[in-house]
Amino acid sequence: MFTGIIEEIGVINSIGKGSASAVLTINASTVLEDVHLGDSIAVNGVCLTVTGFSGSSFTADVMHETLNRSSLGSLRTGSKVNLERAMSANGRFGGHIVSGHIDGTGKITDIKRDDNAVWYTISANSDILRLIVEKGSVAIDGISLTVAYVDERCFKVSIIPHTLDKTTLALRKKTDIVNLENDCIGKYVEKLVGPYKKTGSITREFLLQNGF
Repeated sequence: MFTGIIEEIGVINSIGKGSASAVLTINASTVLEDVHLGDSIAVNGVCLTVTGFSGSSFTADVMHETLNRSSLGSLRTGSKVNLERAMSANGRFGGHIVSGHIDGTGKITDIKRDDNAVWYTISANSDILRLIVEKGSVAIDGISLTVAYVDERCFKVSIIPHTLDKTTLALRKKTDIVNLENDCIGKYVEKLVGPYKKTGSITREFLLQNGF
């Protein structure tokens, strides 16, 4: 599990491509301080397993499913990526619950400065947008952010200078593809109430009986 608070920006050292998979070697420093084989590190929000490491880099396998659902397939040697280690039990929970399991991708359709902040508009498909709520949380390339606006076509986030300085968002341009992960609480609620919603049996009494 992750928090969406990026620890550092890494750089893709090399990409070993298979027929439908890849092996990434990523230069880093902070996330290597206590690394072990089998550890989880989120790379642009995608939970990857450390399969090897040195004093200055680590390697991770990327399977076919992950390439299909995320933007990792568009990475090139020299690309910068957001990195976060799995949350330790004694750490502060500064962001929100981030699993590192990407729900899909979105496209940056507008970038606009607003005094010291920058607004990013992200378009996405309806499966993702229906689980995004205003003032709720969303992870963009692994960054825990608060949704400032959402409609049936897009959502918007307002980024403070610290986030721009410590993540790859400042490098993003219009039309860039980003990884998106919805708040997992919303996904579980939708799954649990789905059958009742179809039958029209969600009533005030039903919600009260089930602890809502």
